[in-house]
Amino acid sequence: MTQHRKPRRSTATPFTQRAVRIGLFAAGVAGVATAVPAQAATALPQTAAVVSDHVYSHVDRAHHTQARDSFTVRQFGTVNAAAARNQANAVSAGCSADDHCRSVALSFQIVTVAGEHTHLDAVNLSDAANKKCTGCQTLAGAYQFVVSTRVPLRFDDATQRELADIHRRLDGLTRSSLPAAELKSQVDALAGEVTGVLRDAVAHAPKSTGQPDVTLHRQLDGWPGH
Repeated sequence: MTQHRKPRRSTATPFTQRAVRIGLFAAGVAGVATAVPAQAATALPQTAAVVSDHVYSHVDRAHHTQARDSFTVRQFGTVNAAAARNQANAVSAGCSADDHCRSVALSFQIVTVAGEHTHLDAVNLSDAANKKCTGCQTLAGAYQFVVSTRVPLRFDDATQRELADIHRRLDGLTRSSLPAAELKSQVDALAGEVTGVLRDAVAHAPKSTGQPDVTLHRQLDGWPGH
């Protein structure tokens, strides 16, 4: 029996699964990445910015295993409007319990925006689909971290090293053979570490940053046991 789950938007509350849209959509400078190291991008002053990160994996009887992840850092600087999209899709098709498949797609996106009245459209989606695939392991996870400050925040070397270490461990988990349920738990734990690192970064930022905010949008789908 074919089973398929439609992509869903995530909430701004950690570890829940509903829709999130903040502010207005803004057209501007576009960027797309699927496997970029954790490093802060130098952002020029601009009025609008758009970024999209998407990880996709697909397995079938010809290719039994595929695991991909992305960990991107997008620092917009001061903008009037910004749009950030993060998406993970994993598909397993046509395998059997005796010849099972494994498909994993994980996308971590960190976005920093600055400004007193910035309009932000944050979209975070994931979809894990089993198509006539008995006993298959399929996991898609999208984690979007939004840091909002009054003036631009630049991650220092220590913060970048911590994020790079989490990225390396995410790579290791993605390539592992852990059951889907355990993999979900460990990826969630990494997301918690990212949130802690970001909160430390804004806590040590200059006081002129005003009242900073760190928000996690989480969307996680998996077969079996989602």
